[in-house]
Amino acid sequence: MEESSDLYIVYETNGPTPWADHQHQCLEDLDNVECLRRKIKYYFMNPCEKYHARGRKPWKLVVHDLKILSFGLSNQMVVTFKEENLMTFKHLFLKDYVVGGMDTYAVYRQADVYDHIDYIIEQYGHLHNITVGNHEYEKNGAFYTPLSVCQEFYRNGTIYPGNETFQIDAQLETGMMHDCLSYEWKNTKNTLPLNQITFVLKAINLQTVRHRELPDCYDFTVIITFNNQAHSGMIKVDLENDVDINECRDWTVTGASARHIYLTVLFDCLIIITCITSFTLCTRSVINGIKLQFNRCGKEVPWSDKLEFVNGWYILIIASDIMTIIGSILKIEIQSKVLTSYDVCSIFLGIGTMFVWIGVIRYLGYFRKYNILILTLRAAFPNVIRFICCAGIIYLSYCFCGWIVLGPYHEKFRTLNTVSECLFSLINGDDMFSTFKNMQQKSSLVWIFSRVYLYTFVSLFIYMILSLFITIITDTYDTIKQQQQSATPTSELQKFLSLCKDLPNSGVYRLNENSCFLNCCIKR
Repeated sequence: MEESSDLYIVYETNGPTPWADHQHQCLEDLDNVECLRRKIKYYFMNPCEKYHARGRKPWKLVVHDLKILSFGLSNQMVVTFKEENLMTFKHLFLKDYVVGGMDTYAVYRQADVYDHIDYIIEQYGHLHNITVGNHEYEKNGAFYTPLSVCQEFYRNGTIYPGNETFQIDAQLETGMMHDCLSYEWKNTKNTLPLNQITFVLKAINLQTVRHRELPDCYDFTVIITFNNQAHSGMIKVDLENDVDINECRDWTVTGASARHIYLTVLFDCLIIITCITSFTLCTRSVINGIKLQFNRCGKEVPWSDKLEFVNGWYILIIASDIMTIIGSILKIEIQSKVLTSYDVCSIFLGIGTMFVWIGVIRYLGYFRKYNILILTLRAAFPNVIRFICCAGIIYLSYCFCGWIVLGPYHEKFRTLNTVSECLFSLINGDDMFSTFKNMQQKSSLVWIFSRVYLYTFVSLFIYMILSLFITIITDTYDTIKQQQQSATPTSELQKFLSLCKDLPNSGVYRLNENSCFLNCCIKR
């Protein structure tokens, strides 16, 4: 293995270093000074060098490799079951529904509105005879929960478009009913902004049985909305599905062994123990690094040198351990059917797994040729943050401008979220032609503005701002590369450690150094 850590490379120095200016005020002799240097140098060694220096086993490396073998909770069956049921409800309850036609699904005549509502009620009443799934009505005690219809309309409204006059009471009234057969529809075609039909269906996801997992029980709250808020003669129809996952009250599974579930829970427990061990080891290393900051005999040192003792990789691994422990506990609870928080569990396990794999870069950094990437990112980070703050202000200005001006004429500029996604795609050269092409030419002034807006944005961010961003990274890379080639100490800490000539396999690191550090602390 190549010499790894740039923090204790042996440099040739001339004259005393600032770290040693006042060392005789608190240390009795030169041996104690070397004791301090040796302990700090040992702290920054890589696992292989620590093994040669004191025979210390690389437990953190072993535990980290074990965590890579862990896997998360696959909730693909849950998401697929929700999506397939949503598609099923659209085909069952929306008249003449065509796949992919939800954006244009609407009614235009009064008779069509009544026909669609009657169709929904009829399909709901004959659900057992038409569905191929295991759907069932919701029960409240011994009675089934009925379908409910909700109408929202203005309290008083009179509209005369021919005379260009109207009289509207802005307060809305809500009419709720559960007995569809005896309900009389309120004829408010001109003042009815919203009509909703709501009902609850229950189902069981049986496909998990094939994967040796207990099924979940689902409550689907189906909401069908007839939206007439625009009063444009087009009533948009939309179907939404609100899903609640519950533990089944009574279940019996025969012909399948629970051994797979027990082994999975056992494996999750091993992962939790492994993460607790990793958390303990990394926390101990962070505490040791913080303690080393105080072995300075009262000498003030730069913050940049102090931060060297706070290992960011250990902080990342600690965060990964916390995420993985929480996610694994939730996973055990989900597999035991105590909880049903699939999405929360996936987020914790996903972030924990991501941090674990990012932590692998730490061990690649012990090789000098790989370490230059890490050093470049760390050195360029402050300049990158300042650059992003300035560029972000310009980016936000274009977002708000596009949202205000182009929003009514372009679907990609309807909301701030879609505007930001569209502009970010343009920066990366994606979907550029369609963004230009889909601009509606209903207003010549706005169309001309859109050309100027898009051309200036693309030119500014791709040819100028993005190029400047790349230049910042490139300059930092060249600076780090020159520093490595010249082997010149660049910090007070490196100058202090450069005086230590002891190699990891010299044997001096195996000596008991507690006495010299105790004397140093007493003199302080």
